[in-house]
Amino acid sequence: MQRLFVLALAAGVIAFVWGFWNFANAVSQPAQDPPRADAIVALTGGSMERLETGVRLLRRHKGERLLISGVNRLVTDQELFSALHVDRATAQCCVDLGRSAEDTLGNASETAAWAREHHYRRIILVTDDYHMPRADAELSLAMPEAHIYRYPVQTRWTNRRLWRSEKQ
Repeated sequence: MQRLFVLALAAGVIAFVWGFWNFANAVSQPAQDPPRADAIVALTGGSMERLETGVRLLRRHKGERLLISGVNRLVTDQELFSALHVDRATAQCCVDLGRSAEDTLGNASETAAWAREHHYRRIILVTDDYHMPRADAELSLAMPEAHIYRYPVQTRWTNRRLWRSEKQ
């Protein structure tokens, strides 16, 4: 019985490591340059790089507006715009801060309501690479009529160089 337990435990560990490795490989693909869309949505959480990337895409005219979804209620608009180097004119014309989302499901609901209010159907979704599959799935369920362009931000957790040893 003990031997069976050890074998089952070993098989479970191997399956977990194999699954994690496959997941990391699947999500670590570099982002492709997205086509111009109606809007850009950057989800908070994870890294600040998500928001910086959303702002960069807006500056490159990849969308007419940017929604930053899930902004902490304690952070002022000015604090966030200052941290992202967004000038007042750009902030007023083209950046909306969503403060109702507290999780990925909330991000999807907040984004869907915002996109429908503005009649947006083509959306560039910006989030960390490991978060993209879930964020895309939730947003697709909340907005089945929308076309979502994925723009994953590479994180250090899926950077293959961190998982390989350097040969001396």
